[in-house]
Amino acid sequence: MKQRTGAVLLATLASTGAWAQAVNGFSTTIARVSRQDTPGFPAGTLAPVTEFVGLDATGLGSDKLSLHLAGWGFTDLADASSPNGKNGGDLSYGYLQYRFGRANAELKAGRFSVNQGSGVEQVNGVSARTDLRGGLDLSGFFGSPVHAPTAPSTAGKPYNYLYQTDVIFGSRLGWRALNLGELGLFFVQEGSKAAGDLPGAPDKDYTRRQVGTDLRFTPTPKVAFTGHSLFNVAPTYQAPGAAPPAGARVAEQDYVLHYLWAPNMNVTVDYTEHNLENYYAGTNLPNLFHPDVSDKHRAGGGSIVLGPADGSQLGLDFRRTFLQSYGGSDRFGAELRRAVAEQKIKYGAGLHKVVADQALIPGASTPSFYGMSREEARGWVMYQPGKYSASVDAICYHFDDSRNPNLNGKSTLAQVVGSLGLQPTERLSVSGDLSLGTNAYYKNETSVLVRTTYRFSAGGPGGSK
Repeated sequence: MKQRTGAVLLATLASTGAWAQAVNGFSTTIARVSRQDTPGFPAGTLAPVTEFVGLDATGLGSDKLSLHLAGWGFTDLADASSPNGKNGGDLSYGYLQYRFGRANAELKAGRFSVNQGSGVEQVNGVSARTDLRGGLDLSGFFGSPVHAPTAPSTAGKPYNYLYQTDVIFGSRLGWRALNLGELGLFFVQEGSKAAGDLPGAPDKDYTRRQVGTDLRFTPTPKVAFTGHSLFNVAPTYQAPGAAPPAGARVAEQDYVLHYLWAPNMNVTVDYTEHNLENYYAGTNLPNLFHPDVSDKHRAGGGSIVLGPADGSQLGLDFRRTFLQSYGGSDRFGAELRRAVAEQKIKYGAGLHKVVADQALIPGASTPSFYGMSREEARGWVMYQPGKYSASVDAICYHFDDSRNPNLNGKSTLAQVVGSLGLQPTERLSVSGDLSLGTNAYYKNETSVLVRTTYRFSAGGPGGSK
């Protein structure tokens, strides 16, 4: 973890209880050990230890002012598990929040995340929201986007990337109708200038200007329709020598319909669409997404669940997925689930079939295709009598075409994960996972993970727990 991040967290944890009315926090330690033994590569042992720390402090001189902090760090006890070195970490969020006494208004300042329909934005800056008359509410934020330490390559012009991602701001106007639902309109922009306005010849436009709508429609207790649409309205930019941009300016569409057909029959229908070039062109979470990918993705399907949530259930589902670079696939199957409340046990099993388009084998001297269709089988059981918990989850994939180059000659892949947990007190919990399996990269893979979580609180001077 960066030295300044660690110093801030440690200093805050040590001193907050002395000047806050109430402090609640957590500390989670995850230790993992696995052995890498891949043919053609040197053997290695991975043993990373990751620490997550967070706290919420209220009553900072006023009942309306609070502090919220969370960060993480890791270190490798054996070989390096990251190309960036054997140590790392970051401050996930750290902000002051002031809640006003009316209109449900609040103000934030620091590092925080915003989710107003266009995705999750991680921002260093300020944000505010308030309720208005007539069921309206208004929110907005302004600051600088949080980026990974290394910026993407821009053909010797790193200033172009940095200049186009120097600022981020956005706003949302919402309207809520009693017993009916909610409608929102939002806008977000990242970067102060488009690539076409910069000197030289940038290779890519990292700016982002998006508008969209979000919807929640619940006319009756049996019907719930939710979703949002996002559109890229940034000026079209074509890098020198690149193909002109094609396709609609739709960045994302995502809609879900839930319908309670009968007391023990739930029906769900959903559709989603992503134009990744428009959606991720300026993402400020590059460690999660690849903003240079220009693929298009569509998916839709539905499911039917029969039976009560506290008894036996049968689920039937179907989903059609299409990725422009790979083609389409259909996934369908069934799953049986059962919960026995008096015995504190839950278990289930499922079987699915994936029918996928054939793909061209890369680098083949003559056109040669391989299949991607497969069968999936899964079974699981969970037992939690009180302070103890135990579970076993097993999954197996069988591919119809073993010539698939991604399988390295294997047609059957499987994994079994066993877990044991103990919660001796309300504040302390310990669990461990043992994973055994075989995949396309390792002949056999074994890994162990231990997780410890401790929650603490303090009620001001002399009142810690």
